[in-house]
Amino acid sequence: MANKNLFASMPKFASDSKNEAGGNAYSMNAKQALANYACTGCFGNTFYTNADDQLNKVMELVQQVEPEFVAKVAVYSRKNSYMKDMPAVLLAYLCSNQNSFSDKDKSLFRKTFFNVCDNMKMVRNFMQIIRSGVFGRKSFGTKPKQMINAWLDKQTDESLFRQSIGNSPSFADVIKMVHPRPSTEGRNALYAYFIGKKYSGEALPELVVEFENFKKDLSRNVPKIPFEMLTALQLTDNNWLEIASKASWTQIVKNLNTFQRHNVYKNENVVSFLARKIADREEILSAKTFPYQLLSAFINAENIPDEIVLALHNAMEISVENIPEIKGKTFIFADVSGSMRSSITGSRGTATSKMTCVHIAALVASAFFRRNLGAEVIPFSDKLYNVKLNRGGSIVENAKILYSLPSGGTNCSLPLKYINDMKAEGSTIIYISDNESFIDTDSNSYERRAQKATQTMEQWNIFKNRNKDAKLICNDIQPNITTQAKGKDILNIGGFNGQVFDVMANFINSNEKDNDAWVKQIDESVKI
Repeated sequence: MANKNLFASMPKFASDSKNEAGGNAYSMNAKQALANYACTGCFGNTFYTNADDQLNKVMELVQQVEPEFVAKVAVYSRKNSYMKDMPAVLLAYLCSNQNSFSDKDKSLFRKTFFNVCDNMKMVRNFMQIIRSGVFGRKSFGTKPKQMINAWLDKQTDESLFRQSIGNSPSFADVIKMVHPRPSTEGRNALYAYFIGKKYSGEALPELVVEFENFKKDLSRNVPKIPFEMLTALQLTDNNWLEIASKASWTQIVKNLNTFQRHNVYKNENVVSFLARKIADREEILSAKTFPYQLLSAFINAENIPDEIVLALHNAMEISVENIPEIKGKTFIFADVSGSMRSSITGSRGTATSKMTCVHIAALVASAFFRRNLGAEVIPFSDKLYNVKLNRGGSIVENAKILYSLPSGGTNCSLPLKYINDMKAEGSTIIYISDNESFIDTDSNSYERRAQKATQTMEQWNIFKNRNKDAKLICNDIQPNITTQAKGKDILNIGGFNGQVFDVMANFINSNEKDNDAWVKQIDESVKI
């Protein structure tokens, strides 16, 4: 007969796992974990995991879910989270010969390809992953070649030329590997031009001719191509002024320091033009701006004119207009602990981004604070920080206050315990964290600890008993398979792009109470 005393003492919501920091945690199911990885993982070394661990975990997870969901996550991570490497990896899995897919399942690759490979960069990523052999094959089969050739055929000559920047593989390598059959003289000449074969100069696309003529004479008008194609040339300051004047919104925001180095800001008219374009609402919306891109530009910019700094502030305000307005009292808990100081995309050597997890937490918290008069931001690590944000200040200014705070260990339950001690009332609680709470875990053996709920869950239950209709959102901004809270009225979501705001808004404003709300949204919104 079972020991009633023993089983009666097992708390409800007992944790079933531990996180990378060794703390009590709840395991995500395979679909939740795959979605989290797909929308946060950049295959860089993070504070707790490395690139190989991330890839191995993804390879485990895709085997645990149906192929159709893998396809949907691949599309979602590209179209909604704007990820680059992860959707290409999932696409490579779908065309791999190392799985037991049915013929119906294999057609998912064909259906998914054009949704994931929406530019040449994504095509190259996909090809690089196939060539790596990570899924068992290093050569292209008939179907992948057909899909890549179909993609090439859909592009105009000028579009292909503009997208030809990049390596591993280079555009010339792509041509040599898939052997496309040009349907026009212009396309035949373009392919020959790239792989170093003889071509008819008269048949070359006009843009390529302009580029070749400009290389011979820099006094000509700069061709309207990505300026990265021109950097090997000895460009003059006048050339750079023309490049800046023709640059797209994204090119401007990403190259503020480049323009500074080439004396663009000495021309007041061009400075005013750039500032107007940066803060132009239509330009911001058409560029599908990620708020973190603007904060990154602000953080990385050096010695840029005040007019452009102000434009970045204004652009940020516009870019976060889809932050949901939440009725009632909202608490935003921003994690500023030591592990949050790692790069948001992971360590990538010289390519490591200066944007860290704590920058993202500060940005999201400041955006919610600005949009919601009833919002209160509580930054935490292993202690709470008493900060005064400026309700009338810009998002960038308030974010700077938060990401400049000192770091410490991670105690996710601490801010919840604080508001419980205050007997606070509220409708929504939002965590922005890497979910690696460990300070609030019992130091006893894991076997004993695992019988207990996480302290975050314990404190949430206390808050929930006092606020029956409240909802909890845990926004994880690093690849993870565990969470600190799980259950009814709790949303676990991963990501640091604009899509998280939409999912949060849907969860807050709907009657959805399921912990699988995000997975359901992916399943229902992505059509394959």
